[in-house]
Amino acid sequence: MMQLGQQEGGSSSVPLPQHRQAFLLATQTHRKPPDKFIEYGTAGFRTRGSDLDHVIFRMGMLAVLRSKAKMATIGVMITASHNPEDDNGVKLVDPNGEMLENTWEVHATTLANSSDDQLVEALNAVIRLLGIDVLQPANVIYARDTRPSSHPLSEALKAGIEALGGSYVDYGILTTPQLHYLVRCTNSAGAYGKATEAGYYEKLATAFVHLNSSVDGCTAYRPQLWLDGANGVGALKMKEMLQHLQGLLSVNIFNDGSSGKLNHLCGADFVKVQQCIPLGAPKDSGLRCASFDGDGDRLVYFYSDQNGCFHLLDGDKIATLMANYIGDLVRQAEVLSLKIGVVQTAYANGASTDYINNAAKVPVACVPTGVKHLHHRAQEFDIGVYFEANGHGTAIFTPAALEKIKQAAKNEK
Repeated sequence: MMQLGQQEGGSSSVPLPQHRQAFLLATQTHRKPPDKFIEYGTAGFRTRGSDLDHVIFRMGMLAVLRSKAKMATIGVMITASHNPEDDNGVKLVDPNGEMLENTWEVHATTLANSSDDQLVEALNAVIRLLGIDVLQPANVIYARDTRPSSHPLSEALKAGIEALGGSYVDYGILTTPQLHYLVRCTNSAGAYGKATEAGYYEKLATAFVHLNSSVDGCTAYRPQLWLDGANGVGALKMKEMLQHLQGLLSVNIFNDGSSGKLNHLCGADFVKVQQCIPLGAPKDSGLRCASFDGDGDRLVYFYSDQNGCFHLLDGDKIATLMANYIGDLVRQAEVLSLKIGVVQTAYANGASTDYINNAAKVPVACVPTGVKHLHHRAQEFDIGVYFEANGHGTAIFTPAALEKIKQAAKNEK
């Protein structure tokens, strides 16, 4: 077996040395079963949790190589999002808190499917192809959701990181957005926020308190929410978030994980696909309800009317509200010249597209299905908004847009 970094033919520019024994031991412990092919996609790897040990071990090694290549901290999240409880998955998070660069997906797939005796050669191929300096330090931070298989799989991930000599921080149980936040904060030296879980709550709570001040005198707004936590990590973290909201929002959490299975008859995907209220939801009319998915990165709203009819406020409607609000703010700040856009797919609600274009006066771009396409196109605007109908989405501000907004705020003072 070749050493990591060793060139074919025997010359060795960067050997694996002090980590060789750890590497050999780990590869013997986390062996690949025969005839198990798996592919890295937009959501990373996903399958039965019992089939993922060798995959996640190898993603620990890939995260080390990615960290060396980018000379930055890389994140790894162990979750299968809205999938059933017995499934699990893993995805890497790039330095700016975004999904893994798509050119690396093929490296992830190759490593996951290489036979045990070809693993070193597969790692060397990545190193040679990308010119990675294996002597460069590497740092990986990782977290997991609440699935029973997530903790043992996080041990496999740690073994993979250690096998290539990477340093790491295990953040335990977090939502996927929290890990993305921590990766970005870590790589921005704190400029984006404090690289702690408490920092995440503080950043969002500060924004919510400021936003809440704008609803003074609004008689239609009621600060009450009934939240379906999908029996997952989102329920746990919302309870912690509430401690930072100064009593400005009352949240009644059900499907909080104290009983019931993850995503079973509950969660954002169930509500969206089945078009009905989740198990445990109140049946009273007019109540504002919302659902997370298993890892807390999807959000949909719903309510029942006086006739008991179900109404869903999905990602299309959330994008519409967000674009309308941000567009109004930019127009009010006349000194700003920012290009705002909403990105949708052909599956988006046509009425929402028409409203965003004609009523909100915000341009809409259409891209192929898949969050990677949505995200890439949104980055072309100063402020880009996208939400899939399933409730997964975000708003992206370019560095230049953020600088303009900060400068305008300073000038107002």
